[in-house]
Amino acid sequence: MAAPYSSSKAGKFVSTISEIAQNREDAAVKAQLLEDEQNRENAQSWGAAVGLQGDKITIRGGIPLIGRIELKGAKNLVTKAMVASLLGESPSILKNVPNISDVRIVRELLAVHGVKVTDGPEPGELLLDPVDVESAHFAAIDAHAGSSRIPILFCGPLLHRLGEAFIPDLGGCRIGDRPIDFHLEVLRKFGAVVDKQPNGIRMSAPNGLHGAKVSLPYPSVGATEQVLLTAVRAEGITELKGAAIEPEIMDLINILQKMGAIITVDTDRVIRIEGVERLEGFNHRALFDRNEAASWAAAALATDGDIFVGGARQSEMLTFLNVFRKVGGAFEIHDDGIRFYHPGGDLKPVVIETDVHPGFMTDWQQPLVIALTHAHGVSIVHETVYEQRFGFVDALVEMGATIQIHRECLGGHPCRFGQRNFNHSAVIAGPTKLHGADIEVPDLRGGFSHLIAALTAEGTSTVSNVGIISRGYENFITKLRLLGADFDLEG
Repeated sequence: MAAPYSSSKAGKFVSTISEIAQNREDAAVKAQLLEDEQNRENAQSWGAAVGLQGDKITIRGGIPLIGRIELKGAKNLVTKAMVASLLGESPSILKNVPNISDVRIVRELLAVHGVKVTDGPEPGELLLDPVDVESAHFAAIDAHAGSSRIPILFCGPLLHRLGEAFIPDLGGCRIGDRPIDFHLEVLRKFGAVVDKQPNGIRMSAPNGLHGAKVSLPYPSVGATEQVLLTAVRAEGITELKGAAIEPEIMDLINILQKMGAIITVDTDRVIRIEGVERLEGFNHRALFDRNEAASWAAAALATDGDIFVGGARQSEMLTFLNVFRKVGGAFEIHDDGIRFYHPGGDLKPVVIETDVHPGFMTDWQQPLVIALTHAHGVSIVHETVYEQRFGFVDALVEMGATIQIHRECLGGHPCRFGQRNFNHSAVIAGPTKLHGADIEVPDLRGGFSHLIAALTAEGTSTVSNVGIISRGYENFITKLRLLGADFDLEG
């Protein structure tokens, strides 16, 4: 016989459920507050590392950006090239290196592993001598790495040179899931023994590293870099299917080939590496930073400006240039750079789907979204690379933009996020006028996008955590001054 219904028991059950829900909500809020505080601390340390004299900028918007700025090497290549120097048995020379905090972090990590890093005679030149490479203590690695994810790429080279490697917990920008499990699985395929410990991960290679067959489910840049840096000195042949082929990857291959590596790139995203016993140092001038170039191009368009980006090249930016022209922007290709400007008239709405190279880069969409708020009509941006890259939109809505975020795959083909409940499509209705607001930078590209928004807005905006922007934009405060922006930098 069933027990009689008890309203008191039901009430207690509902109360318990409510308490559980409240506890979970409180825990989530607490976790977010801790993450925000860590974000602020990281921003301050990153900015201080490159001499930034403040972490808050007050911008008086509405002034077109006009002038010329110069680019240095790509963040996404330079930091990996510095790691590649570990593989050499002789010193390397890397030129066109930007003064950004990510470079400082890698420089310090190399130093704690015994690599002598000094400035060369040319501005932006580094001399890297790995002859005395040695193991580093966990505390030293953790102290210098902070929340950077770069230590995972040290593993292959260190396993070759020392037979062991150690990495702390990894961080990075808050734009989506970048798990390291696949990196670890790749290293296991080469013969690494992975031991997860409370304070990080320790790896060893008691029998050396051997060539492997690796197939990537998605052409990940980080995973491709991991395979390249590990395979070049592994015994035997490595075959990598589904590889990323971004210009920065190809430039890294150029560097490894200069060092003595044997690498073949096929047209079907297959890379084959024949391992060699010994590599020497390299002498290389880094590829320009196409992400920074696109960011300044978007700033020119959004502010009705005219910016000459010295060092930018057409071939690596073909896809961006096509979209820039469709929106209504204009550009001129010169031997020493590209001029980006607003030619007058109304901007046009577009549909953008981010993708791996040669598609439209995920790093390009955030700055361009600011210009799309000025376009006459409805634009759609479908993000297929990182599942949480629209966190920067909240501040834009507060400034007056009309943007809606959706879980569905809009404006393009179904992607890997379509059935996973991620907000990865944005609908931007314009034109809308932006007004000043107080903004806190969430991540690197989102942060620069917030600067652009503040520069276009009517009135005054305060942007904090700008130290995060120094992770990938060299001397961005100086460049803003050169372009005529009206602002004050505060401590």
